[in-house]
Amino acid sequence: MAEHLIPDHQETPLRTHWHALSKEQIEHVLQTGVGGLTDAEARNRRAHYGPNQLPPPKRHGPLQRLLMQFHNILLYVMIGAAVITALLGHWIDTGVLMAAAVINAIIGFIQEGKAESALDAIRAILSPHATVIRDGRWREIDAAELVPGDLVTLASGDRIPADLRLVKVKELRVDEAALTGESLPVEKCHEAVVINAPLGERYSMAYSGTLVVYGQASGIVVATGTATELGEINQMLSSIRMLSTPLLRQVDRFGRTLALAILSMSAATFVLGAWWRGQPPSEMFMMVVALAASAIPEGLPAIMTVTLALGVQRMARRNAIIRHLPAVEALGSVTVICSDKTGTLTRNEMTVQHVVCAEHVFNVGGVGYAPVGNLSIDGRIIDPDHYPALAMAIRAGVLCNDARLREEDSLWRVEGDPTEGALLVLGEKAGFTQHVSYEAWPRLDAIPFESQHRFMATYHRDSDDEPWIFVKGAPERILDMCGAQWSHDGERTLEINYWRRMAADTAAQGLRLLALACKRASPLGGCLSFTDTESGYVMLAIVGIIDPPRPEAILAVRECHHAGIRVKMITGDHAETARAIGAQLSIGVGKPAVTGAEIAMMDDATLRRLAWDVDVFAQASPEHKLRLIQALQEEGQVVAMTGDGVNDAPALKRADVGVAMGMKGTEAAKEAAGMVLADDNFATIVSAVHEGRAVYDNLKKFILFMLPTNGGEVLVVIAAILFELALPLTPAQVLWINMVTSSTLGLALAFEPAEYGIMSRRPRPPGEALLSGFFVWRVLMVSVLMMICALGLFLWELNNGTSMEAARTMAVNAVVAAEMFYLVNSRFTLASVISLDGLTGNRYVLLAIAACIPLQIAYTHAPTMQAIFNSTDLTQLEWCKVVAAGLFVFSVAEFEKFVIRHSPLAARLNK
Repeated sequence: MAEHLIPDHQETPLRTHWHALSKEQIEHVLQTGVGGLTDAEARNRRAHYGPNQLPPPKRHGPLQRLLMQFHNILLYVMIGAAVITALLGHWIDTGVLMAAAVINAIIGFIQEGKAESALDAIRAILSPHATVIRDGRWREIDAAELVPGDLVTLASGDRIPADLRLVKVKELRVDEAALTGESLPVEKCHEAVVINAPLGERYSMAYSGTLVVYGQASGIVVATGTATELGEINQMLSSIRMLSTPLLRQVDRFGRTLALAILSMSAATFVLGAWWRGQPPSEMFMMVVALAASAIPEGLPAIMTVTLALGVQRMARRNAIIRHLPAVEALGSVTVICSDKTGTLTRNEMTVQHVVCAEHVFNVGGVGYAPVGNLSIDGRIIDPDHYPALAMAIRAGVLCNDARLREEDSLWRVEGDPTEGALLVLGEKAGFTQHVSYEAWPRLDAIPFESQHRFMATYHRDSDDEPWIFVKGAPERILDMCGAQWSHDGERTLEINYWRRMAADTAAQGLRLLALACKRASPLGGCLSFTDTESGYVMLAIVGIIDPPRPEAILAVRECHHAGIRVKMITGDHAETARAIGAQLSIGVGKPAVTGAEIAMMDDATLRRLAWDVDVFAQASPEHKLRLIQALQEEGQVVAMTGDGVNDAPALKRADVGVAMGMKGTEAAKEAAGMVLADDNFATIVSAVHEGRAVYDNLKKFILFMLPTNGGEVLVVIAAILFELALPLTPAQVLWINMVTSSTLGLALAFEPAEYGIMSRRPRPPGEALLSGFFVWRVLMVSVLMMICALGLFLWELNNGTSMEAARTMAVNAVVAAEMFYLVNSRFTLASVISLDGLTGNRYVLLAIAACIPLQIAYTHAPTMQAIFNSTDLTQLEWCKVVAAGLFVFSVAEFEKFVIRHSPLAARLNK
């Protein structure tokens, strides 16, 4: 066969329309038939299309990934300072600076790039083998050898090896949840469907990577490798660049600004001292290096890592497993959560909620597969035995059923169709246990459910040896078989309009409908046949079934709204079902549900407006989900996206925080996500948001503590130079202060518990700077306070005749004491710490202070330290002055909080 006769389905529009072509058209276009392809034809096509595989991703080498971690302005400054201190022989300082830089790079190297594994996970779900007709004979081949035009057979349990146009179907049901998000297996057929059918409704197609759960079929391969739906997702995933988290963007901006400020300050200090005040250039150069090293927040990478790691541990205890450290904080800045429905917001356990009989509508309590709950009418609990139609309907649902309900390790599970399982749970609630019912009413024959007939029938005999035939199926089909209805006092003429109205009302609530009917008769031929299902049945009930919302998800959505976070539901289910579940969860109430087909028709500008206004999106494909995430991000939102299927992987990777399901999620989804929910529970996301906000608070508290510390030292030196005073601190003493406080005090704030009311705040603006105007004020105020304490005490002692060594020793201790007291202040940004909880609520703060005190005592009184740093002993009175200096900073900082709390500014800062 000439290759030009084979359409390049990777380019032609027909690739997306295979579902709309007839079997004859498919065979003509692909030049194939019942005998399949010859080996020669298959080789030609494989040379044209390539193997049925997904290409591996491009990866950076380990060395390149490691070097990329040093591409950070603060690390450049830190490494530069380390080189200068090394040239000057200050090896301890060099070691501290280089260790901070290397540790930061190693952590980034370990965490970076893990999402590339998502592409490996997608390739892993491809079927390894396929049963195909070649040269007129069936054979099993490597799935990578498949080409368009091959005729493939499918059986229950098979992983579909390529995109197939089905040409022969026998009760085929395919689990497409990983591709479409549809929670139930999809019934397939061989008839063509409309050309604009969404992916989940292309019933004549079977897609690569999905799973056959029931039945048999054969189909013609129409797409392989990257041209399959799965391949498109793979290409989409590989083209998506993971976004930096809000914190990393803020830290990057902060680092650039701070680096510029440090270099400017260092140059100005050198000019002031060496050229204006005549200080020795060598001494001023060393002082500038010391101040620059002090001003560089080398503790920031370490404190970020520790704070994020602690957040990871706390989240893990709440069933949220973090895969990428920055995702911890990103959760705290989320403004929108886009959530899958099935299993995340809902239980993924079909539950009967309503039973509509001829005279009553019964409500069914309880959710999920656990058989706990009552039946009621208008809130009044009833006994099913007192309502003959209800009792017989429940019995019919239990007997006309192929599923099994089992309890394992205190958990109830359904084996078989989830909808049939819901009927068994209803039976258990009403006392109709399946095993006992089968013993009393043994099944003698059955007609299994078939999509073209839309019902299932079973033949039984009761304990009195009376024959019964039960049917269940689509309401309109069952109504066609009925001529009567079962009422409280026996059979009556069927009121067809009543049943149609009740079916419409129940369906409008987003419930799936099943009708149940019976006939007291034996099969005409002894065995059950379709002749026995034509007429003569008595309508028993219409059952409304739904996958109910998780109770904890309802509370969690409410908490999100309280925290200023919008929750949007994106699902593969139908629009009415999505709207009904959304209403129960308070998502999108009073608003329309937008379908994927409608999204596909919108331009980007329209979608940006709609993405914010609408909260429920139904029948969404991977492209639709990705466009929605991008539209929200373009509107300035920080987006978390939940998902479990391969179809969710691109959106999970693109989102600021991708959240995958741990229990039912595919490996592709987990690898693309930054966080995995071990319990598949939406409420866990809200807990993680709480932890994320606490992490960000602690990082800000550390920066608010660290910058005044460094700023105070800088102001002390600059003030001394400006006023032609003796330098209160030597370069070595500056480095000592920086080293001892960074290694002991600041770390304690990483362990700070969340402040009260943290989930009552609005999400912080995505473009917010790490240091707001208020923070700049706080940093300047405390820096000036520390300068006043250190410089004031230094000058006072010199004026009283104290030696230069003692005055400098007191200045060093005054700075450190001020930092100790200010550490306690820093526990709460605005709230007062003058309480038992404020002073003792974080034991790590007390431990840090307790560790710092011996270091300062050794610095002051140990002969070795006196020789290195030129320090000297202090008297008890001098130590009291040092403590008083620290108390001064503490008192003024608490007074400033008091003033702000009682001013209009407090309301804005607490938003």
